[in-house]
Amino acid sequence: MTVVSSGYERKANELYETEAWATEALLRVLPPPPRSLEVWEPAAGNHAIADVLYQGGADVFTSDIVQYSRPHNAIFDFLSGAAVPDAIPLRALQAVITNPPYGKGNREAVAFARKALGRCPHCWVALLLTAKFDFGKTRMDLFRDSPRFFAKVALVDRIQWFAGEHGGTEDHAWFIWAPDGIGVQTPRLLYEGRAA
Repeated sequence: MTVVSSGYERKANELYETEAWATEALLRVLPPPPRSLEVWEPAAGNHAIADVLYQGGADVFTSDIVQYSRPHNAIFDFLSGAAVPDAIPLRALQAVITNPPYGKGNREAVAFARKALGRCPHCWVALLLTAKFDFGKTRMDLFRDSPRFFAKVALVDRIQWFAGEHGGTEDHAWFIWAPDGIGVQTPRLLYEGRAA
C-alpha cells in the first residue's frame, strides 16, 4: 500500500477517535492483562481508547488538554511541566496508554513519549504512532538506546480517523515500553490487525 496525503487541513486540538479494533489489537499482545490494571489515558478525547480498556477490565483515569463531550478525571496538558493533578493516582498507575497528538514532524509525539517515560518510570507505556516513528536518528534514546523499549506492534489494517467512504491513508503501530527494571533483552516486532 502507498501512503498518500489526505489533503485534510488539521486544526488545533482536533479530535482523532481511535477505532476500537486498534486498541483491541494492543490488548492481545500487552504483557500485563488489562484486568485490574490502573491505566492513565492522557489524551483521552471522547474516551475511544479508554472505553476499550475499561471493557477489558482496566481501571482507567482520563485527562486531556480540553474537554470534549465526555468528562475527564482532569483537564491537564500532559506536555506541560505542571505537576500531575491529584485526580490521576500517579504512584498507583501500572500503564500509560494513549494515541497522543503527533504535531509537525511528529515533534509532539516525541515529546509525549519522553514525558510519559519520565512521568511514569514504573509503568508500561503504549503509544499509538505512525509506523515509521522509530526511524528517526534523533529518537535513538527511545528505541535503540532505551533499556525499556519492549515491542513494536505493526497494525496491518489502516485506521479510519473520520467517518466517510475513504479508509485510512497512513500506517500505524503501537510502541510499547516496559517499566524500569524489567531488563528488556531484545525488543519484539509483532503484527496485529482487525480480529478475524
